[in-house]
Amino acid sequence: MKKHFEPSRMIQSRRNWIRVAAGVLMVAVAPWTQLSTAMAEDRYANLSTEKYLGAAEIAATVESQKFFTEGPAADVHGDLFFTNVYANQVLKFSVKDRTLAVVRENSNAANGLAFDKAGMLLACEGGTEDRGRVTRIDLKSGQSTTLADRFQGKPLGAPNDLCLDAAGRIYFTSRSVKPDVANVNSVYRIDPDGKVAQILAAPEIDMPNGIEVTADGKWLYLVESDGRADRSRCIKRYPLSAEGTVGKGTVLINFYPGRSGDGLCLDGEGNLYIAAGLHKTRGSSETLDTKPGIHVFTPEGKLVGYVSTPEDTITNCAFGGPDRRTLFVTCSKYLLQIPAKIGSKR
Repeated sequence: MKKHFEPSRMIQSRRNWIRVAAGVLMVAVAPWTQLSTAMAEDRYANLSTEKYLGAAEIAATVESQKFFTEGPAADVHGDLFFTNVYANQVLKFSVKDRTLAVVRENSNAANGLAFDKAGMLLACEGGTEDRGRVTRIDLKSGQSTTLADRFQGKPLGAPNDLCLDAAGRIYFTSRSVKPDVANVNSVYRIDPDGKVAQILAAPEIDMPNGIEVTADGKWLYLVESDGRADRSRCIKRYPLSAEGTVGKGTVLINFYPGRSGDGLCLDGEGNLYIAAGLHKTRGSSETLDTKPGIHVFTPEGKLVGYVSTPEDTITNCAFGGPDRRTLFVTCSKYLLQIPAKIGSKR
């Protein structure tokens, strides 16, 4: 029997308690400006969630003793692939028969996933500081091809998330805690001919995470999720040229001082669905001021919908199902599903 979660609150039946965290979202304001709790609650008032999403329910539960789910991506049939980073696995949730299976072991700490036009699975393999790479995987044969593992002679660091544009270019984020060993925190582009370009890098950005390109190829969205004090926890928007270069970015949505987004996706009308927030603090400067769940924003940065999620920690989301009208969410050991009113065309 499926477990159901009300969109306006989080219900955790195992512990038999209900908690609604205080929230704050600062939209199109100067970074790191804190609002009062009352003003924060107003951000979540009078939303039109029902125009975008229904209620969240558990689609599948990862049974591994080690779990940190991430990187959801749907194949051409709408089946949902995602990663269990701590177990070094890639899993597949079959929408039709509702089964969960491991399709790849020893994944080198694979995190973000995406499918290219040929149906090949692309993976950000975190590995260690000197073993991170982006790969293309043929799921039928199991053969893996490395697309990028170095830039200017140094290791990438740990690739985290990726997306593609209509021309087949791959954009991915990569993080490093040892810049003396690997490249600094960066955003890269892989062109169809295999050339790798660094399009953003620290100190211009702090901690890159989720990434998306709009369907028309005009904008690139980047999640910044640095848990350190006075660092970026926001969604940035960059104009994107026809050649895949970025212009000057702006802060579209600011989550500071709460936890920023992790992953995001776009619906067919360009609205943003962002996995953000915490149920409990985790030793960083992040507060509980962002409610844990899926936040729906218009392309202009207005919060219009919110669905809470159970457990710690919500990480990412992607549209799937045969009609692309189901929002799948990775959250701790769970794969959640939420019916979507708009859905994705891609």
